[in-house]
Amino acid sequence: MTYRVEELAGAAGVRVDTVRFYQSKGLLPPPRRVQRAAVYSREHLSILQRIRRYQSQGLSLAVIKRLLAARSHSRGDALLAAVVEHSGERSLTRTQLAALSGVPEPLLASLEAARLLDPAVVDGEARYGEAELQMVRAGLEILQQGFPLDELLRVASEHARRVRQTVDHAIALFDRHVRKTGKGATAAADVAEAFRRLLPSVTTLVALHFQRTLLNGALERLHQRGDRESLESAAAVLRSGHLEVKWS
Repeated sequence: MTYRVEELAGAAGVRVDTVRFYQSKGLLPPPRRVQRAAVYSREHLSILQRIRRYQSQGLSLAVIKRLLAARSHSRGDALLAAVVEHSGERSLTRTQLAALSGVPEPLLASLEAARLLDPAVVDGEARYGEAELQMVRAGLEILQQGFPLDELLRVASEHARRVRQTVDHAIALFDRHVRKTGKGATAAADVAEAFRRLLPSVTTLVALHFQRTLLNGALERLHQRGDRESLESAAAVLRSGHLEVKWS
C-alpha cells in the first residue's frame, strides 16, 4: 500500500509539516518519486508510529534517531525500556515546569536554545521529565547565590558541550563491548540488564569525580592566594562531608 503525504500524516495521526520535519531531521527516509508525486510506503507509516511511541515515553529526537538506526529492533527496544525505566514517568509542559521550578518560561526557552535542556518533542510541544525539573531547581539554587546569569550560562554551556562529547564516547564503548552484533550477540534482556547495572555506577562515578575535582581545585586556588583562614574552613568542610548519590 502506498500513501500521499496527506494520507500518511492522517494514518499516523500527525500533521503534514510534522512528517516533513522528521524527514529534514533524518528520522524518516525520503519518499519514492513517481513522476512528480511523492509516494510513501507502509515502512514510512511504521517508522512514524515508532517515533510517536518513543516520544510518548519522553525520549528526545536525538535518542529516537539512534534507536531507529539500530540494526536490531529487539535489542534497541530492550535498551529503550531500560532507559525509560530510569528516566522518570513525569511528563511536563514548559508552563508546568516553570510553575513547579520557579524558573520563568523565557529562561527555560533560553536554556533549551543553549542545549542545557533537551526535552522530548511530542506533537510539536516540548515535554520535560523529572530529571529536567531537578536540574532546573538546582540551577536556580546556584543562581540565587549571586552568580551573574550570563557567566553562569557560559560555564554551563561549556560543561554541557564537553559532557556530550564524553557521552558519545561512552555510548560507542557500550556499543562495542555490550551491544555486540553478529554471531554470539548479547541477548536483548542482557543488554537491558547491563544498562540497569551500569547507569547508577556511572552516575555515581561522574558525580563524585566532579565533586572531588571541584574541591581540590578550590583548595589549590585558596592555597595560591595564601588565604589561610578560608583554606582551613574549606578543608574542614572537605573533611566533614561528601557528596551522597542516591539512586531510586
